[in-house]
This record gives sequence, structure tokens and C-alpha cells, in this order.
Amino acid sequence: MNIVFLTALGVGSSTVIGALIGFAFKKISHKFSDIILSFAAGVMLCAAVFGLIMPSLNQNTSYSVYVTIIGIFLGALLLNLLDKTVPHLHRLSGVDIEGHPGQNEKLSKVLLFVMAIAIHNFPEGIAAGVGFGTGNTKEALTIAGGIALQNIPEGMVIISPMLLAGMSKKRTLFAALLTGVVEVIGTFVGYFAVSISNAVLPFALAFAGGTMLYVISDEMIPETHHEETRGVTYALLAGFALMLIMDFYLG
Repeated sequence: MNIVFLTALGVGSSTVIGALIGFAFKKISHKFSDIILSFAAGVMLCAAVFGLIMPSLNQNTSYSVYVTIIGIFLGALLLNLLDKTVPHLHRLSGVDIEGHPGQNEKLSKVLLFVMAIAIHNFPEGIAAGVGFGTGNTKEALTIAGGIALQNIPEGMVIISPMLLAGMSKKRTLFAALLTGVVEVIGTFVGYFAVSISNAVLPFALAFAGGTMLYVISDEMIPETHHEETRGVTYALLAGFALMLIMDFYLG
């Protein structure tokens, strides 16, 4: 049980470590901000496909492809519904938007982005917890190590958009901390409910993958293609390649 607790803590805190590194990128130009956001899109795209959707698909059941597809679309539908209600959450950011009509929309996109990260962290935590619950400690530690390393760049890339949207360092760090807490909770859920988790995990993985694909396609890529696009395109490829390398060596 101690190793589960320490692993959960390590997996969750890795997001915060990345967030602390991300504070170094507060004062950046709009162009460089687009590059960072595009890099984040590449990171999320690879994580969604190889870390969530493919594991959901590779369950070796006759209906796994349908579970995966349904999960993807339901995840995207949830984010679509949240997209309609999230503008009312700008109050949680602590940013005064009076007299700035475009600020509410900007905050909405940022909060939706952070929400997708938090949602996708939950099934990742479950995946690590299931390994411990089944007694396969070696595999569980491998999965947890890969998740923790993946969370560092994710933590880095969620900081800059929140800071640029006007959120304070304190609230920004708190939001990053919450995304890590979600993963800690998921780890314990997977550990204490192995039988349930094994049944729900494929759907949960695909569901989280769908939320990330929605944010990437609907918010992140369009947001970065207002001006010069070549740099942001290569930034997306770089983010994707980085996560692909990590998945290859840690998978």
C-alpha cells in the first residue's frame, strides 16, 4: 500500500513540477505563445492516440472497437456541452473581464483546455492503480513512470495559456495542482476497484481521448493559425514526436 501511495503522489506531483517549469515562460510574445500552444496540441494528440485510444482499442475483445468509438464521441460530446457552459466559470479564474469583451472567450478556451487535461488524467491514474491492484507491481511502476514523465511537459504547457489569459500565479498553480490531484484519485480508484476498473477502463480511456481530440481540433489548432502557420505546424509535430519517443521507450 505504501508503494501505491508514493506512486500516486509521484504521478500527481509530476504535473506540478512541469507547471513550475512552465512559469519561466510567462513573458512571451503572441507568436511564441502560439508555438507553445501548438506544441501542447502535439503532446496531447500523441497522448490521446497512443496513451488512451490505442490501449482502449487493444483489449482483444470482439466489441472493443465499438466501445472505443462510443467513448471517443461521448468524450467529445461532453466537452461540446462544457463549451456551452464554461464561460460562466470565468469567475473562478479571478480575472476581471469588465470592459474586455474578448477576455471571456479567451478564458473559456483556456479553462476548457485545462479541463480536458484533468479529465484525461483520471483514466491514466486508473491504469496505474489497476496494475498494483492485480499484483503486477513491475508493470504498474513502468506505467506510472511513463505517465509521470508525460505529465511534466503537460504541466509546462498548461501554465502559459492561463498566465497569458490574465490569471494570477497562485490561481494558475492551484489549477495545475487540481489536474494532478485528479490523477492521484484515479490511481486509488484503480487500486481498490480492480474488477470494476478492468471493465470500465477501456471506455474511460477512449472517453478521455475523445475529450482531448475535441479540444485539439476545436480550440487549440484554430487558435494558433491566425498568423504565420509554418512555425506552429512544426511545433505540433515536435510535441507529437517528443511524446512518441517517450511512449516508445517507456511503453
